[in-house]
Amino acid sequence: MDVSSRIERALSEAVAFAEIPGCPPRLAAAMRYAVFPRGARVRPRLCHSVAAACGEDHPAATEAAGAALELLHCASLVHDDLPCFDAAETRRGRPSVHKAFGEPLAVLTGDALIVLAFQTLARIQGRPERLTALTLTIAQSVGVPSGIVAGQAWECESQIDLAHYHRAKTGALFAAATVAGAASAGADAEPWRMVGEKLGEAYQVADDIRDAAADEDEIGKPVGRDLALGRPSAVIELGLDGALHRLHELVRGAIDVMPPCPNGAELRSLMLSEAKRLVPAKLAQFAA
Repeated sequence: MDVSSRIERALSEAVAFAEIPGCPPRLAAAMRYAVFPRGARVRPRLCHSVAAACGEDHPAATEAAGAALELLHCASLVHDDLPCFDAAETRRGRPSVHKAFGEPLAVLTGDALIVLAFQTLARIQGRPERLTALTLTIAQSVGVPSGIVAGQAWECESQIDLAHYHRAKTGALFAAATVAGAASAGADAEPWRMVGEKLGEAYQVADDIRDAAADEDEIGKPVGRDLALGRPSAVIELGLDGALHRLHELVRGAIDVMPPCPNGAELRSLMLSEAKRLVPAKLAQFAA
């Protein structure tokens, strides 16, 4: 089974856990709506790619870790789109969860997806030492002092360090993806953290570029929100050319700090292809 199919199967099994009798039907529907149809699944793909690069030997652990990361990412999008944050009416080209189901249920949907991520990890069978490492790694990527919740909270501060903000808001889950991929394969995981941190910062820079230069139809969500909301942005701070340079600098940096591993070629290819994919079509000539 290919990686995409493994990721979708693991997510389907996780979300089905919320659809058993006794769960409020609209909450279960909102959770499924938030996770499907699929987005790019960048974080679980990265987790699987690192596990493969490290000689994966426990596929169930990799699949659970990848699903947990994607559930947490989806939860963050649901909360991010709320009127108290971005007030985004669309996500992936259709109404955001709070527009489709209402604000109260959107808050609960995000909360439920966070809990579901850890329920998914808890169902891993065998090798309990890996479960402990995965749970701690992924929990740290969500909370404080430097997880995605902390990253969102930096938007409420009067002074923000852009790199610190990016590392928490976006980089935390990417670092968790690389560390979890290595941990699920039983490899020395900590050396992979820097790879994920650089990729996460690159992804956030790319997101800033798309917000400034892409069309809404191209990315499936409102654009121009960073400037409108006064949020930190690599484009605002560095200019468009500077942000593009920073994006490619970070991706190359991630490749350069990859620890030695038996199967790294596919992972390097994934990093380079993602950097190209994330640049808006009108800037494609700068994507090399």
